[in-house]
Amino acid sequence: MSYLVLARKWRPRKFAEMVGQQHVLRALINALDSDRLHHAFLFTGTRGVGKTTVSRIFAKSLNCEHGVGSEPCGVCANCREIDEGRFVDLIEVDAASRTGVDDTRDLLENVQYAPARGRYKVYLIDEVHMFSKSSFNALLKTLEEPPPHVKFLLATTDPQKLPATILSRCLQFNLKRLSVGLIRDHLADLLGKELIAFEPSALSALAHAADGSMRDALSLLDQAIAFGSDGVKAQEVHEMLGTIDRARVVELLKALAAEDGPGLLAETARLAELGPDYRAVLEALIDLLHRLAMAQVLGAEGGAEEGDEEAAALLGELAAQLSAEEVQLYYQIALHARRDLPLVPDPRSGLEMALLRMLAFRPATLALPSAPAAPVASPSVPTTRANPTVASRPQSPPSRPTPSPAGNSGGGNRPTDNIRAMLGDKGGRDNRSRQPQQRPAQARPAPGEGDDEPAPARPPSDVAGGLQGVGGGTRGPSPFIPDPWEALCEQLALGGLVQQLAVNCTLVAQSEGQVRLALDPGCRHLDTAARRDALAEALGTHLGQTIALVLEQGRAGAPTPQWRQRQRERLRLKEAERLISEDPVVKELRKRFDVQLVADSVRALAGLRMEPPGE
Repeated sequence: MSYLVLARKWRPRKFAEMVGQQHVLRALINALDSDRLHHAFLFTGTRGVGKTTVSRIFAKSLNCEHGVGSEPCGVCANCREIDEGRFVDLIEVDAASRTGVDDTRDLLENVQYAPARGRYKVYLIDEVHMFSKSSFNALLKTLEEPPPHVKFLLATTDPQKLPATILSRCLQFNLKRLSVGLIRDHLADLLGKELIAFEPSALSALAHAADGSMRDALSLLDQAIAFGSDGVKAQEVHEMLGTIDRARVVELLKALAAEDGPGLLAETARLAELGPDYRAVLEALIDLLHRLAMAQVLGAEGGAEEGDEEAAALLGELAAQLSAEEVQLYYQIALHARRDLPLVPDPRSGLEMALLRMLAFRPATLALPSAPAAPVASPSVPTTRANPTVASRPQSPPSRPTPSPAGNSGGGNRPTDNIRAMLGDKGGRDNRSRQPQQRPAQARPAPGEGDDEPAPARPPSDVAGGLQGVGGGTRGPSPFIPDPWEALCEQLALGGLVQQLAVNCTLVAQSEGQVRLALDPGCRHLDTAARRDALAEALGTHLGQTIALVLEQGRAGAPTPQWRQRQRERLRLKEAERLISEDPVVKELRKRFDVQLVADSVRALAGLRMEPPGE
């Protein structure tokens, strides 16, 4: 007996055997069981998601000898003939090969005659969007008012090409792309029935390559079984697909996290021995970085596929070695490298340069040093043109020190140092000799400035007493002096949405075993029982006692830690704008070239330090 491919051998025979598409199956099952059947159905979706399969099961449900219902018997003559593709009253038409109007007229000539064997005459028209305009027009009247014994089942991968007159006459069901998890689990179930050994990672690779199509997945599985000698193995599947093992990409990221340049190039050389598709390598790296970013926000399980404990452990390990800023920067570099890969003379060199670029650049950092410091040019933003407003966006402190840019002998570079050479004697060296030394920036808002912002209120005395030693008490309304609650939030080292809940609260009162907080009304969506419990547990661990957390609604614009941070950034930005505007070089540029300063392009540099007014 000839071999039957898996896609045909294991084609579902009942609705219960279908994988996914529950939103479509529910509607069809209810229609069949309640005998509320429309005369025309349109099934849309990408290739291999079950359009034809659903149509055949539906036809079988209509013509089963035991009656119309959502569970055909599968053993009567009608059910068997439909499964075998030889039921005379199921007319399957490939619209791609019968596009002319004459073909459509021939097809509809026998619509008026009763079915020969079954209860209904079912017309299954696949790829119906291939019909010509004249064919659609010939079909309109019959599709709108067919005889009671006729049902039309239309299937297409491109519903946009169907005329609105056809769409309005059908019940439309959109079949979704299948998830990687559903495909992987179904392949594992079939291999168990076929008594073929497999590795879970191999099935994950096949499910990814199927791109949402179950038929593609089964075809690839057939190929993998033929390719391997004793089962479906991950290494053989990657070799067959031309992809790379996830472990290879993980090693690249580990070398980046360790700042190991020679190790990174050595791993790239080992990768090159496999002769990979370098675009696929970059895509795998992009996918891993995406999962890593998800894991840093949602936890290791949030970035891994459901049930993949090995991937969750790897993501948790990498998330601890790389900061969120580095992951975002590496992701952007990899995206640009994939786009530019056709431009490089050798794909391997394109991959190597992308990895070395990740190694060379670091996210810009923001720090508030204890001693005044001049603005320092960030090495992560290379100066490619004369721009006096180039500055780094404030970021969280890095996990490792940022190296000095090449050529910097230790002194901080002003943002305008690269422009002075363009101005000649008048604005260059002579002007530099007359320039006064830059002093530390002082944040002194003008009278009336910030009147639209609410003034911070002093915490109650019992709060200062209950959290004594945390932040040093309250010294005034300046946002540059953290209150006890802000300092405590920093010490708790919270993360994710629990951190957002904490920094959008103000401390109302604290007593033995209880902490009362007021939540900003605009952040009510952050308040959930799980986040309250997590915050209470963190407070209890820090204070060494069991804490009952009471969360009440505060007032809009209250001086929460989040509000204080925004105030500080606003004042820092205003001070940066003032320093740029008063810079002698910028003034000279305005005078000589009549240039305008783009205010939105100004950012506060890492060295810009603000002091509370009056200090």
